Amino acid sequence: MSLLKGITIGQYLPGDSFIHNLDPRIKILITIILITTLFFINTFYGYLLLLILLYIMVRVAQISFSTIIKGLKPLWFLIGFTLIIHTFFTKGPETDTLLQLGRFSIDRFGVRQGVFMASRLALLVMNTSLLTLTTSPIALTDAIEGLLSPFKKVGVPAHELAMMMTIALRFIPTLLEETDKIMKAQMARGADFESGNILQRAKALVPLLVPLFVSAFRRADELAMAMESRCYRGGTGRTRMKVLKTTVKDYLAFLGVLALLTTVILTGI
Repeated sequence: MSLLKGITIGQYLPGDSFIHNLDPRIKILITIILITTLFFINTFYGYLLLLILLYIMVRVAQISFSTIIKGLKPLWFLIGFTLIIHTFFTKGPETDTLLQLGRFSIDRFGVRQGVFMASRLALLVMNTSLLTLTTSPIALTDAIEGLLSPFKKVGVPAHELAMMMTIALRFIPTLLEETDKIMKAQMARGADFESGNILQRAKALVPLLVPLFVSAFRRADELAMAMESRCYRGGTGRTRMKVLKTTVKDYLAFLGVLALLTTVILTGI
C-alpha cells in the first residue's frame, strides 16, 4: 500500500457537475471570500455553518466528502501542533484550570482556542482542495491570469505569475508520488522510516532529500524543454481554444455565497 495514498492536494477530478462548470474565476473569488470569512468568524456555530456549506458544495460537485478529508492528511501534524500549542500556552483573562502538569497547565480557554484554530486551518485547506479538485490546470491558469490582468498596467506579469502558481500547485502530487517511490526503494534496501521517536524518524528522512531534489530538478528541466519545443514564449500574443465566459449562473452562485457569508459575519454567529 502506498505510504502517500489518498493525498488529494493539487489533484483534479474531471466531472460535469454544477461546480465543475462554474467560471473558474468565480470559483477562485468564492474560495477567497470563504477563506477571508474564516478570519472574521469567532464562534464554533459560524464554523459549523461553513462546514455545512462546504459539504453542500462537495455534494453538488459529485465528490465524496471523504476525498476532501483526505486532503488534510499532509497537515495532520501541523493541525495537531497548532492544537497543542494553544492548549498549553494560550491563557484566558480568567484562569479556569482543567489540568495541572507540573509547570504547565491546561485551562478551558486554551483548549477552546486550540480546537478553534485547528478547525480554522482544516476548513481553509478543505475549501482550497475543493477548488483544485473541480478546476483543471489550464482553466486555473487562465482564471488566475484573468484576475491579475488589471495589474498588467502597472507592470505585473500576470501570465507568468499564473503559470508559476499553477505549475507549483500541480507539482505537489507529482513530488509526493516521487517521494513515495524513493521511500519504497530505500525500504527495500533496509531503511526504516516508521520506528523510533520523532527525532529519529526525522533523521531517517534526510537521505530522501538528495534524490528528491535531483528528481524535482530533472522534472522541471523536462517541463521547460517540453514548453520550449511547443514554442512557448510567454503570454504575449497567445490565444485560447476555450475563452472564459461568465454566465448568469456564475453571478447567482457568487452573489448567493457572498450574501450568506455576509449574513454570517454581520450576525456575529
